[in-house]
Amino acid sequence: MTDTDVVIIGAGVAGLGAATALRARGCRAVVLEASDRGGGRAWTAYPPQLGGVWFDMGAIWLHAAEHNPLVPIANAAGDCLLRSDQIRQERTFMQGRLATAAELAEYADAWPRFEAAADQILAAEGDAPLAAVARRLPNDPWAATIEAWEGPVICAADAGTFSTLDWRRNALNGSNLVPDGGIGAFVRRRLTDGLDIRLQTAVRMVRWGGPGGQVTVETDRGALTAGACIVTVSTGVLASGTVRFDPPLPARVTEAVASLPMGLAMKVALRAAGPDRLDLPSHCSVDRILPRSGDPLMPFQCWPFGRDYVQGWIGGSVAWELARQGEAAAVDFALGYLRALFGGRVDRLFAGGASLVTRWDSDPWVRGAYCYATPGAALARDALAEPVADGHLMFAGEACHVGFGGTLAGAWISGQKAAQAAAETMQA
Repeated sequence: MTDTDVVIIGAGVAGLGAATALRARGCRAVVLEASDRGGGRAWTAYPPQLGGVWFDMGAIWLHAAEHNPLVPIANAAGDCLLRSDQIRQERTFMQGRLATAAELAEYADAWPRFEAAADQILAAEGDAPLAAVARRLPNDPWAATIEAWEGPVICAADAGTFSTLDWRRNALNGSNLVPDGGIGAFVRRRLTDGLDIRLQTAVRMVRWGGPGGQVTVETDRGALTAGACIVTVSTGVLASGTVRFDPPLPARVTEAVASLPMGLAMKVALRAAGPDRLDLPSHCSVDRILPRSGDPLMPFQCWPFGRDYVQGWIGGSVAWELARQGEAAAVDFALGYLRALFGGRVDRLFAGGASLVTRWDSDPWVRGAYCYATPGAALARDALAEPVADGHLMFAGEACHVGFGGTLAGAWISGQKAAQAAAETMQA
């Protein structure tokens, strides 16, 4: 006899997806979560620095809404989903001024050209760093900006360290929806109900390969035995050794984890201390055209939903360095970026105002934002998702999905697939 059919490590969206799928199959599942909340990197907070309004500390969007399995769940529950692409207005700066309509049209035309160059490299040479694409387009004035968007901003990794093939395999298209009230609140409201989730229960050891495939999971609060185990923690946690495995994991698993390091995306929110709104409308996105590859890009969303703050994103090695320097350095960096676009009025506007900096780097149960594949290792996602011990041990999460890698949808789908494999193994 075992304590449960399946023990799931991690109550992020992958763990919740696995538990939901197992419940639908009539299997008992226990979800062990080291932190004091479910949802993982989908976390809606109500920070006093921003006046107590809801603020998503991690994930924001339901990407590729037309194919996202979480959208039907929200629709069935009657949740309001805001169309981010429709309510957002955009301002792009170029050489210290707003780009003209003709320049913006040329910028838009450059994206498919960049993608085509990437596909040519993959076809002729195989996988390469994303930075190789801009080098293929030395006279394209837009390539450096697209590289920064697709590398550090979207994928949280510098273009020189990031697999072009992984980027192409996880390219997203379609609408981006925002659950009104925050995506973390949506996850906790709609995806946790009725599940056996045990918070503040850190797992220290997974002993697998017991009689009949039995798995024993040792925690700070005791041990659980199960017919199978699904591990949904981040690759950052797996690489840290916080969770140990006995016997050691197969080489293909440890190699996959090493090939999928965590990137970092940092949000910096600055609350206005005066009435100036920088001549920008509500829910306005601001970015700029970069003169050269490697320059940092920090896009801002200004006055979201008519609120009195701006929030900027910075990713990759710049985010890691700012994290090492501390929150004051991140705030100074954001102010400097805005100052270069709007001048000294920025200092007057935000002087004395509160600020907020997200710190996924220092969260011991995450250790970054989401993972990326290093050049030549794009298939590591597939390898990590393969069953261990005939399916009695499975890994799931955003790192294990191809198509929705790095997203909540990828985590949910991966968790459900792992649950199916584990259930079929125990029923065989």
